[in-house]
Amino acid sequence: MSLTLCNVHFTQQAEKVIWLSSPLAKMLKIDGRRTINVKLGRDVVPAALKTVKRKGHHVFLSAGLRRSVRVPKSGNVYLADANGDEIQLGPLIGVLTDGDRSQTAPFGARTGFVKQLLAVGQKKAYFFAFTPKDINWQQETVHGWFLDGGGGWVRRVVPLPDVVYNRLPSRRAETGSYITSLREKFVRRRIPIFNWTFFNKSDVYSLLDNDPEALAHLPESINNPTSEKIKELLEKHHFLYYKPTGGSLGMGIYRLTYHPKRGYFVRYRRGTSNVLLRFTSFASLMRMLRARHGARLAGYVVQQGIRLIEIDHCPIDFRFHMHKNGENRWVVAGIGAKKAGRGSVTTHVKNGGQLMTPEQALSRTFGDRSSEVLQNAKDAAVKLSEAIERNYSHTLGELGLDIGIDKDGEIWMFEANAKPGRSIFKHPALKEQGRASLEYILDHCLYLSKFRRKDES
Repeated sequence: MSLTLCNVHFTQQAEKVIWLSSPLAKMLKIDGRRTINVKLGRDVVPAALKTVKRKGHHVFLSAGLRRSVRVPKSGNVYLADANGDEIQLGPLIGVLTDGDRSQTAPFGARTGFVKQLLAVGQKKAYFFAFTPKDINWQQETVHGWFLDGGGGWVRRVVPLPDVVYNRLPSRRAETGSYITSLREKFVRRRIPIFNWTFFNKSDVYSLLDNDPEALAHLPESINNPTSEKIKELLEKHHFLYYKPTGGSLGMGIYRLTYHPKRGYFVRYRRGTSNVLLRFTSFASLMRMLRARHGARLAGYVVQQGIRLIEIDHCPIDFRFHMHKNGENRWVVAGIGAKKAGRGSVTTHVKNGGQLMTPEQALSRTFGDRSSEVLQNAKDAAVKLSEAIERNYSHTLGELGLDIGIDKDGEIWMFEANAKPGRSIFKHPALKEQGRASLEYILDHCLYLSKFRRKDES
């Protein structure tokens, strides 16, 4: 496959005609041809082929051809030529999310992120966003949202995309039959869709249960444990986390501690306050948990507590934002160090935590060894991402790993998120990593869409 960036222009002719600049036609080795198939997404339309004397790589589409192929906009995109009989414009990349259809903020609170992402990709691809309601499966089209030249939004009907980046925000909706069916329709049409769905905490532990490389970095974890098992693990480790498998932002998490001479301690967050309770017996501790959650405790997981590095007696953990790149390899896009608020059970910023750079956090705890420890953590994060991917049945392109480092420098993974938030990139020192993260998303979409040269495949 030959692949080149070209500049697409529109003309007013009603016939289906495509003009290629002379240098582009020569490079594609299609001088002298009179017709060619023009493809966008899944749509293929035959057109008359002509050349025009103009320097550089330019494509001119007649109005009739533009309407038939549904080319959404002019400007720079890739042109791929597989065999001389067909040229393909694109790729056509769709970001699947949800929204309120407002013209100024069509995707609600996610509009800013979607706009940043589309802005990164609009000079290399036809990058658009859409919601499940925007798909017409009968016609195999999408009524997508594109950026216009002035930073606003414009809607265009385009063919089904070459690749889909799934950023649907609702855990509950994704488990329903409607969204499950939607994803499977893309798969049946051989359209790659990555970030299939949210993980539950228990999913990741189950995935990695038989992967020795990953198990070396996983605390002991048990899904839906009996009270007897919790008691056994407390006596073994003296320190556990008890958390909902589908939770986020630290909600519903308990830190359980056992002191043989002092009893059982439970720390959790209630509203805006941190709560610490002491129980003289394990049975009374469990009565409190059942009173608060009842049957919902069946959706909980218990996990060995790790004595993390601390600053000012507050534990530190790390969010590693991982991406597949344009070569289909896992890379670390950004790392945020999160310092727990005093007395808090988690490091979430909304619960009083503080965001730092990893260099700031590790230099205060490991001194001269900080660079070595950070590199070890990066290597472990890549290995863990690879392990999750090889044990997962769907396409992954992005992960958020919650990683802890103990006082010996050992690396531990507590959670993996298939649709990680981007709050770490709000730190002024991590804004560049945030931009790099967007570039990785684009590069991986290019990879999945097969818009790459033979020597890159």
